[in-house]
Amino acid sequence: MLCSRLGITLLLAATCSLLDSGSSAGHGHNECANCEHSVTCERTLANLQCDDEEVLFISSAVYGRGDNTTCSSGRSASELGNVNCSSEVTDKVAERCNGKSSCIIEGFNLMFGDPCVGTYKYLDVSYTCISRSTTCERTLANLRCDDDMVLSVYDAFYGRRDNTTCALGRSSAELADVNCSSQVTDIVAQRCNGKNSCLILGFNSKFGDPCAGIYKYLDVLFFCKELAK
Repeated sequence: MLCSRLGITLLLAATCSLLDSGSSAGHGHNECANCEHSVTCERTLANLQCDDEEVLFISSAVYGRGDNTTCSSGRSASELGNVNCSSEVTDKVAERCNGKSSCIIEGFNLMFGDPCVGTYKYLDVSYTCISRSTTCERTLANLRCDDDMVLSVYDAFYGRRDNTTCALGRSSAELADVNCSSQVTDIVAQRCNGKNSCLILGFNSKFGDPCAGIYKYLDVLFFCKELAK
């Protein structure tokens, strides 16, 4: 759990260092300027989604009430009166959603506690989507950004963490070890950071062999950021 929370902390720091921050209406918490925004009323579901080959990074999440208009339909004045009621729940949402292509979160007191009994609350989430590249062993990874953007590698591993990725045509023995990986972020970052595009070979000769006999893949998470002028 400690490692998981440390990963979330680093993930949030990396996200917000690469995106401009601003002020979110209602709660006044920091929000990345380019983030998507999701507001979900109490006792309903938030469905956060990214496009193909992207995964979620949570920038901020607050559960409570910061104004008397959001999620106000059909509610009494007493349910909307407390507009200084909120709990910071970024870590909880990040732990549930970070690294996934989609994520459903329940806006319930059971999940986040009740910061103001009797007030009708909502879950306010800011998130961004980060690119993901998965390349099978002995093939080429091609990381690419749009024009006037450059790569910034956040995380990379070489190995195997499930038995479905890069599994086509492979024997069960080649897919059996799903706890096999080497952290190769520094190697990929050194090769690719600051470039508009980058080719990386997914080979043992490049990254070593963390599990002999297992068919591996290179998994890279990266941002595209504006080229410094």
